Amino acid sequence: MQFSSKLSNVETSIFSVMSALANKHHALNLSQGFPNFDCDPKLIELVNKSMKKGYNQYAPMPGLLNLREEISKKFESLYNSSYHPESEITVTAGATQAIFTVISAFVKQDDEVIIFCPAYDCYEPTIELNGGKTIPIQLKSPNYKVDWKEVEKKISDKTKMIIVNTPHNPSGTIFSKEDMLQLQELTRSTDITVLSDEVYEHIIFDEQKHQSVCLFDDLKKRSFIVASFGKTFHITGWKMGYCCAPKELMNEFRKVHQFNVFSVSHPVQIALAEYLKKPSRYLELSEFFQEKRNLFLSLIDNSRFEFVPSQGTYFQNLNFKEITNENDVDFARRLVLDFGIASIPLSVFNIDKSDDKMLRFCFAKNDDTLKKAGELLNRI
Repeated sequence: MQFSSKLSNVETSIFSVMSALANKHHALNLSQGFPNFDCDPKLIELVNKSMKKGYNQYAPMPGLLNLREEISKKFESLYNSSYHPESEITVTAGATQAIFTVISAFVKQDDEVIIFCPAYDCYEPTIELNGGKTIPIQLKSPNYKVDWKEVEKKISDKTKMIIVNTPHNPSGTIFSKEDMLQLQELTRSTDITVLSDEVYEHIIFDEQKHQSVCLFDDLKKRSFIVASFGKTFHITGWKMGYCCAPKELMNEFRKVHQFNVFSVSHPVQIALAEYLKKPSRYLELSEFFQEKRNLFLSLIDNSRFEFVPSQGTYFQNLNFKEITNENDVDFARRLVLDFGIASIPLSVFNIDKSDDKMLRFCFAKNDDTLKKAGELLNRI
């Protein structure tokens, strides 16, 4: 018998491939995007307290109201923008589930969805699963800026959605205010929905500001914001996130959400509701990760790699064109085998796997790990 799924041509994620290779060869793993340091012990304490108090059954489908209230307060404080906690915020099993749910709720057969490449690898398969067609727009290295004239040319009467991601993974760039105004103008007076992946909103460097879609009135009306507690609080394994959107959009989101997860971890939600009451716990992240970025770059300043400092996220891209003519996938594998360090080749996220000789390294690591990475990269 032969069985074929709707994603039969999809290969194993590059994140899984490189992490498995790193584990097999005992290499330093700077490939997959997770910290190798612990989260705040206070957060662990709060979760344990919730579990011991018996909050171990289903939470409400949209999430605990007091957690949604704290999320709403955060938006009012940071962006002077309001999302009603009862009808416009839903707590999700991580950002990827929220992305999957948004696309599943709105993309139908033959709908077109514009994405910007290199792109987070869950976008395109989810579009395909729902019968849609991905319209990719390639961002050019090393600055990865959007050509909005090209975007305008790609918009058609079949365009259902545009997915944006700022700060951008895997390039480490951010969308400017002008970028968001261009997006707002191109979607004005259309039926296009915008999915804004803002999971690194609190990790922006060099005193730049996060340009959330909620800052732009007309854009906000048509947009979903997807965010991640995992990225913010160093708890990626807990798979906790949330989604915000105007009531009319959120109603449709919840119709799908209730059937693909229904609800997410009850004790963790209770803990996060309490933890969010101190804004310094997320407002200090930019400074924390900027110090790690600066340390990492200082350690490889005399290496043969070239780089443009990351503007946001906890990833740094390194160009190796002066080192070898190998393609980036082969070079990334050789770095594991010959030098003991793992990264992510960016070509796997590009249109037609175009190769700019770029590797992505995660610097959400303790200082000893970064120093070891510096030593290894300087030998290459």
